[in-house]
Amino acid sequence: MRCPFCAHDDSQVKDSRPTEDNTAIRRRRQCESCGARFTTFERIQLREIVVVKRGDAREPFDRAKLEQSVALACRKRGIAQERLDQLVSGIQRQIETLGETETSAKAIGEMVMEGLRLLDSVAYIRFASVYRDFSEARDFEEFAGTVRDVGQG
Repeated sequence: MRCPFCAHDDSQVKDSRPTEDNTAIRRRRQCESCGARFTTFERIQLREIVVVKRGDAREPFDRAKLEQSVALACRKRGIAQERLDQLVSGIQRQIETLGETETSAKAIGEMVMEGLRLLDSVAYIRFASVYRDFSEARDFEEFAGTVRDVGQG
């Protein structure tokens, strides 16, 4: 594993353990060149998934991008990181178990919407405002009027 600090190609694993939700292995590593320590995560990937965007653009599925979107919607909501990781892992499992090599960005967005709806109503509305491209305050009002208070919010 390449060191993120000095780019040396070799590092030594100092500790390995499963994450709390058992969906990944957390490894503490130490660079053999500069001695810096860093953490990596190893996850199961059933197949390569391609996301079909609007306009038929295609790009590889990126879990980090999904994590970033969920984290942004949940920012300052007091939701435990473990719950966010479980949500993202659940969505990734759904995508992989569809059995398809391609999935639409719209389908992923709907999965995120459903997960956030059950987790936190404010995060749900935040995500919806970007995903559904709200352009006026009235859009927020209309959507928020349809949301029941669930999850933490």
